[in-house]
Amino acid sequence: MKIKKNDIVKVLAGKDRGKQGKVLKIFPSKNKAIVEGINYVSKHARKTQDNPKGGIVHREGLIDISKLSIVCARCGKPSRAGFNVLPDKSKVRICRACREII
Repeated sequence: MKIKKNDIVKVLAGKDRGKQGKVLKIFPSKNKAIVEGINYVSKHARKTQDNPKGGIVHREGLIDISKLSIVCARCGKPSRAGFNVLPDKSKVRICRACREII
């Protein structure tokens, strides 16, 4: 999987197209992610001791990974991620646009 936790990503499609956010959690089996500030959904919350009022709670929902693109720290543009093997045999992700390590 080319997108990992704590990556900064840009949304390519959907109601939040063009927005950027930080990946909070990845679900590889579902091919989905939760991104900070993206794809808010309304959830009805029951009254509890922690939340005595209950009501409607807004929180981030799942978004498909195919709709996300990694934002390169160096060039600042959303780009596809590639892989490169370093001389010490370690595999790293690189930005396809500027060839910088992500």
